[in-house]
Amino acid sequence: MVIATVREWNDEEGWGVLDSPETPGGCWGHFSDIQAAGFRTLSPGQQVELTWEAPGFKQDGYDYRALGIVPRSA
Repeated sequence: MVIATVREWNDEEGWGVLDSPETPGGCWGHFSDIQAAGFRTLSPGQQVELTWEAPGFKQDGYDYRALGIVPRSA
């Protein structure tokens, strides 16, 4: 897992962009990959741990896609 920061998140669409040194240009993340109970959402500036893949195609314009997202405690 790597540490990333939420760049942007759209609750209505259920996805956002996460930044880490390992995923230059941003990593696409979907609410279904957030490992938390209840309504799964993230906030810009929030730190998360994530696992990612480079699927070989662009997901909404991003080369990387999150497979698991774990919100970090403040």
